[in-house]
Amino acid sequence: MIVRRAATRPAPVRAAWHTGTVTAAAAETDSARRIVLDVSTWPGNDAGQHLDVRLTAPDGYQATRSYSLASSGPAASVELVVAEVPDGEVSPFLVHDLRVGDAVEIHGPLGAFFVWRPPSDSDDRAGTRSVQLVAGGSGVVPLLAIARSHVTAGDATPMRLLYSVRTPADVFYADELAAAAASGAISLDLVYTRSAPPGWADPPGRLTHTGVEARVVPAAEDPLVFVCGPTGFVETVAQVLVDLGHRPGSIRTERFGGT
Repeated sequence: MIVRRAATRPAPVRAAWHTGTVTAAAAETDSARRIVLDVSTWPGNDAGQHLDVRLTAPDGYQATRSYSLASSGPAASVELVVAEVPDGEVSPFLVHDLRVGDAVEIHGPLGAFFVWRPPSDSDDRAGTRSVQLVAGGSGVVPLLAIARSHVTAGDATPMRLLYSVRTPADVFYADELAAAAASGAISLDLVYTRSAPPGWADPPGRLTHTGVEARVVPAAEDPLVFVCGPTGFVETVAQVLVDLGHRPGSIRTERFGGT
């Protein structure tokens, strides 16, 4: 008889303020920028967590906004992608004005609910429970962190990503996602809402009840589901999933607004 022990999880890391230095900053899309920070005091983070970025103006005024992390693990660096909100207080500066070598104040890591870790050998359901990721727009960032953690670990958990985005030019991490899908590490379903590539099988349009049903792991398999995106998108998708028979307790959601 084989006796499995309960998985041992690391104790939660207490969030703290850190100062990071920008080591890389490049356009991800026409309106979003990928930023990498070296943070010598960073304690590491789980896939799916986020952090706060605080900017301080010369007159002392401060503005703080939350951003999902595209990176995870013990490395003393963090990666995020910031999508510009034209009338925002923080994102326009991060997208247009931040430079390599600049110092940035960050607070984290934050969040314990919207987190995924590769199952260990001691997990009772290791490798048996599928993971369904559903992203709307820039909501793909924490889900990319989950997919990266899955790939890095060589994890056998079936993982599927449904990614709704306006146009092909708006896809974050397009090459990395395509490579992960081509390798078989994840299944990737792209839905374009405004314009699709030439010859694309489906016409552009928002996700529908039927569209979600056709592109997610069936409820009968009881997958663990992560949904991230704008509030309206998340609420709609979550309700569709419940209507399809997915257990509410198996659906984890994260919403975002203007930054």
